[in-house]
Amino acid sequence: MHPRKPGDAPPGRHYGIQTCNPKSSDPCNRTPTRDVATDSIFNLPIFNLPIFNLQSAPKVTALFLLTLRELRAKKIILGLFGVATLVWAVLALALQLDVVEGSLAGIRLFGDEVVGQAEFSEPDADLPFGGTTPLQTFVFGAEMFAAGAAYWVGILLALFATGGLIASMLDRGQVDLLLTKPLSRAKILTGRLLGVSMVMLALLIYLLGAVWLVISIKTGVWNPQFLLAIGAVFAMFMVLYSLITLTSVWTESAPLSLILTFGLLFATLILAIEPLREQITQPGRGIVVAFYNVLPKFVDVGAYIVPQLVSGQPVESWSPLVSSLAFGVVAYAGAFWLFRRKDF
Repeated sequence: MHPRKPGDAPPGRHYGIQTCNPKSSDPCNRTPTRDVATDSIFNLPIFNLPIFNLQSAPKVTALFLLTLRELRAKKIILGLFGVATLVWAVLALALQLDVVEGSLAGIRLFGDEVVGQAEFSEPDADLPFGGTTPLQTFVFGAEMFAAGAAYWVGILLALFATGGLIASMLDRGQVDLLLTKPLSRAKILTGRLLGVSMVMLALLIYLLGAVWLVISIKTGVWNPQFLLAIGAVFAMFMVLYSLITLTSVWTESAPLSLILTFGLLFATLILAIEPLREQITQPGRGIVVAFYNVLPKFVDVGAYIVPQLVSGQPVESWSPLVSSLAFGVVAYAGAFWLFRRKDF
């Protein structure tokens, strides 16, 4: 062998380069190569501060930042927040108020009159959505529509955009690098989930908060109960993401985890049809009812709890949300248990 010159890299394993070291137990570097971009997160100067040492605070924050970096690199954050910006910007331009002699006379949406001057002058105690005036009824209806869109469409888009993050963390090379860090497996998975949940929560606050401000400023009707929908939408997203987490840890396949999650959603849509459950004869009815009680009640939360929260009406029953959260807790517990026992 030629003598090593000053400045030459030492023998052994290098990042992304296969070298041979005869004195090593792994002479030709058959171990997975390390990801410089991933490893650099843990070597940032900020993580040398005392608050980030192993005794005071584990490096879960590093995994959280790593998740944000991956979301940004894949343009997922840009896409989600871009769609949210487009939604409230279109609403701000489409919602127009007709003012006559200093008083509100009508409301137009995309150029079509939705509340006219005659409706403002007619007292009506039997208005939908829990409103006491036509203007308040319009505001409640518009906010219910916005919350429903965030629930039914936003959750599905967010699941599709972030569904592969758990499986990508388990890719050979990346998971091997993470496991070499002085972190428990539970903290590794927690950091990943923390990144996904914080992005989703920030997206909901940005989208629904902006929609609420646009409607409130333009109509003068401030309905703070609308913001309670953020919590319900976020909770159901995390419930559904628990199934993605469990199946991703189990199968290490992002497509399969999304297929199973959307299949579960379709099953909940069918099980939510009460006449269908009643028409099934025994013993099949008992099995169907058992599945309905165990699986997340995505339809019931979106059709009853979210609209009642938005309009300020008392929620008739919290059991659909509570049982869905219980399903999520069990699924997350199973995912953490599998991740601790999995052999990489």
